[in-house]
Amino acid sequence: MTLIDRLPLSYVAIVAFALGLAPFRPMPHLVEKLMMLGAGTLTQPVDIFDLAMHGLPVVLLIVKLALCLRTPRG
Repeated sequence: MTLIDRLPLSYVAIVAFALGLAPFRPMPHLVEKLMMLGAGTLTQPVDIFDLAMHGLPVVLLIVKLALCLRTPRG
């Protein structure tokens, strides 16, 4: 059993949504950093760290959901 398997899906989802959407106003950091990445202006180390901090829980949630859907139950 891996570490990802031991994490409750509800906790991962709460952290992913909380950090993925924080701050809620005026624009979530994750959206802002993804727009900067698309525009090619994501060059500052603090911005790259910010993208990793806000994006990693979302990536973890996607991996967790993919593993849950792939693993047979029973």
